[in-house]
Amino acid sequence: MNTFRHIHPGQIISSPSVTTHIVNFFDHLLQQCTLPRHCKQVHSQILTMGTCHSAFLTARLINVYARLGLAIDAQKVFETTKFQDTSNMLLWNAVLRANVSHGFYEKSLKLYDKMRKLGVWADGFTLPLVIKACAFMGRFRLCKNVHSHVVQMGFQNHLHVVNELIGMYGKLGRMDCAHQLFDQMSVRSYVSWNTLVSSYASNYDCDGASEIFNRMKLDGLEPNPVTWTSLLSSHSRCGRNEKTMELFGMMRVSGIETTAEAVAVVLSVCADVAVVDKGKKLHGYVVRGGFEEYLFVKNALICMYGRCGDVESSYKLFSVMESKNLVTWNALITSYVETGLCDEAFSIFSELDAHPVMTPNIISWSAVIQGFSSKGHGEKSLKLFRQMQQAGVLPNCVTISSTLSVCAELAAINLGREIHGHVVRALIDSNILVGNSLINMYTKCGNFMEGHRVFENLDSKDLISWNTMISSYGMHGLGENALRIFHTMVKMGFKPNNITFIAVLSACSHAGLVTEGRHLFDQMLGVYGVKPQMEHYACMVDLLGRAGLLQEASNIVKNMPMKPNSCVWSAILNSCRTHKNTDIAEETVTHIFNTNSEMAGSYMLMSNIYAASGRWEDSAKVRISAKAKGLKKIRGQSCIQVENKIFVFSAGNIMQAGLESIHDILYDLALQMECEGYVSEKGVIQEKIDKLD
Repeated sequence: MNTFRHIHPGQIISSPSVTTHIVNFFDHLLQQCTLPRHCKQVHSQILTMGTCHSAFLTARLINVYARLGLAIDAQKVFETTKFQDTSNMLLWNAVLRANVSHGFYEKSLKLYDKMRKLGVWADGFTLPLVIKACAFMGRFRLCKNVHSHVVQMGFQNHLHVVNELIGMYGKLGRMDCAHQLFDQMSVRSYVSWNTLVSSYASNYDCDGASEIFNRMKLDGLEPNPVTWTSLLSSHSRCGRNEKTMELFGMMRVSGIETTAEAVAVVLSVCADVAVVDKGKKLHGYVVRGGFEEYLFVKNALICMYGRCGDVESSYKLFSVMESKNLVTWNALITSYVETGLCDEAFSIFSELDAHPVMTPNIISWSAVIQGFSSKGHGEKSLKLFRQMQQAGVLPNCVTISSTLSVCAELAAINLGREIHGHVVRALIDSNILVGNSLINMYTKCGNFMEGHRVFENLDSKDLISWNTMISSYGMHGLGENALRIFHTMVKMGFKPNNITFIAVLSACSHAGLVTEGRHLFDQMLGVYGVKPQMEHYACMVDLLGRAGLLQEASNIVKNMPMKPNSCVWSAILNSCRTHKNTDIAEETVTHIFNTNSEMAGSYMLMSNIYAASGRWEDSAKVRISAKAKGLKKIRGQSCIQVENKIFVFSAGNIMQAGLESIHDILYDLALQMECEGYVSEKGVIQEKIDKLD
């Protein structure tokens, strides 16, 4: 600073040579800043020395503040400069870049709008930033408007601008527009080709990516590592795992430098197909190739081992890592969850929660919530969801879907309604995953009308929406409505899948629509191209059995193209019990016992059939046989929500405190059922009620 000791603080420097030296000096200092306080100290000196009138230095300040994560400070520098109402593009581009790099896309577009109103014309650096902001906003009309500005200002042949436009349309899923722009380019760079290949990859179109990749080679341009990585990613996203591995081998043989990103893609493929041997070989390649220094590669290794069920290796990698980010922690938590080790996953989650710097994010919370949900620990899932809300973490669509699924299983409709309210306030009620989960939750909780309302209000329905609604109609005994929904779905161009037919055949079964069910089953393969599976045959057996057509049901089982499993035989057995047909029941139970089935329910059903026919000795023999095999029938459970708490009770268990009145209610209901003829065996209901004591 000795060079400037004769300059008084606040003095405006007029000598061009001195001013240039000072500007260069401060510019050098700013580029060396690695901490926010350093930048603020230099900024203070700039103001003191009176060099704040340099547009170049002001732009540099904005850039450095943005680089250090101080986007608000960068904005303040711009707002307090005297240059912002001029055509000084250096400043405008600096502040636009600062906002775009920090994800303030709407603010960036407002600045661009202000520019235009002030008569400041964008240049070749401005437009790519504005286009990028539009792409992340995801508004097609807005993107088309900016594209029009590009043409109006004569930048339709500007290489960097057009490359950004291709990427923008790719993000919007409009590959027709992206491809058209690409074809119209008179000059293309590697970025042009790579952007188009990457756009196809992000839109799960590996064939389109391959086409551009091959066209690139035909045009005499050798694909570079970025092109290869995008091609690998496209095939990985489309689930073409073997092809991805083959392409990776071709990439290495061709002499192209392998990128860490390409390695991460192939590791994800090993995770998807759960081939730990290939994953271990790739791990060796990672070590030999020096890719261990990349944190995202180590994170991919943790995921790979976890998805392959080798959580021990995942934990070993995690424990020796010197630097970990939130993705690392989430990778380990998810590894334990996917292996079914929910308690261990929660233990790691708790360590993260106690971390001095990092805190669990929505991915961390979603993993443990979904983990406990998938293991049948719904109450724990709901408790964690409450804790997440109290921690101020906003749920995303995946978390909401998982929690709504738990609400459906536990019939926790009050919490389901509460989540529905959040969904509406958060403006994510149009999300198809959330919408389908709401339909499922309401209908399983018995509120069919609300589920139907959600279905009708969905702007765009997918096959899951239709399948859920068909299943819901069937669940409520509205078979004709289920058939009507099925035919409407087909008319609207949706092709039914195997789940659709399980839902509609089950609906026919519960409503006794035998003719309609037979017709649909006959049309499955010929009309809709869906090959009947075991579940469809089970539905048909149940349909015919419920209608008393036991011989026809038995014939279907005998003529099935695959060996019937115990579930199919049990469907007949249940119908035999309903219609008291001991002969077919005995024939059926022989097949069940020959399959070495461990379904205790089949034994109990046969025992009850014998008992209903007065064959008490045979009934006792079946029960003794089940006991000798160590089979125990899983008790049915019921649950009820009282003041936001879920109470679960089952036959033979002591009832939870506070629900003694249920005994009296059950007794009254049992008597009413018997009076209306729903129970034929005397004393059965009384016996079940006595077991609750």
